[in-house]
Amino acid sequence: MSMILQAVLGGEDLARVRAELGEISWAPGKHTAGPAARAVKDNLQTPGDDPRTQALERFVREALERHPLFEIAARPLRFSRLLFSRYEPGMTYGAHTDDALIGSGAGRLRTDLAFTLFLSDSASYEGGALAVESGLGEQEVRLDAGDAILYPAGSVHRVAPVTRGVRLAAVGWVQSVIADAGQRELLFELSVARTRLAEAGAARGELLALDKTVSNLLRMWAQL
Repeated sequence: MSMILQAVLGGEDLARVRAELGEISWAPGKHTAGPAARAVKDNLQTPGDDPRTQALERFVREALERHPLFEIAARPLRFSRLLFSRYEPGMTYGAHTDDALIGSGAGRLRTDLAFTLFLSDSASYEGGALAVESGLGEQEVRLDAGDAILYPAGSVHRVAPVTRGVRLAAVGWVQSVIADAGQRELLFELSVARTRLAEAGAARGELLALDKTVSNLLRMWAQL
């Protein structure tokens, strides 16, 4: 299940991120790709060992964690390091699937979900759509700056060539406490239904019954 998360970053936060990225050097992004994806990856990324990059990673991750849909959609257990990517005209990332396991030692995680947070105004560049394959075919996504898409990391996806301007984005991966995508989707639907019933003025007993169901399913399925 793919999901759009609107307004993860507001205008002031976007301006801060873009300004700070403007002060950081960029390097070829191939070194952070797996062996298969490396051959089709052509973009730039900020160095992960730069303290300014690490501060931006924390800033963006905290914004994601505050988003009202992110927690119930992802049920996050662990985050990867975030990558800030830059695509200039002619740059692209061909069709690939993400490695199932990334990192090493205590930082090793299973990539259940991936996310892309768009940082450039959509009118400032052309091309650069994120295309994600699903059972319904390929879905192309170009979001407004500050919006993000959350999608299965095991899907085949690509970034179309940028033909004008510069495409900036933050990307990362999440290991969920719920490994099974179908179980995650069911819990999400129940949580959304609970919110809508509460907004409609449902009785406390009905809401409590849903809370009990969600909690017991989490106990049954969670992997900690």
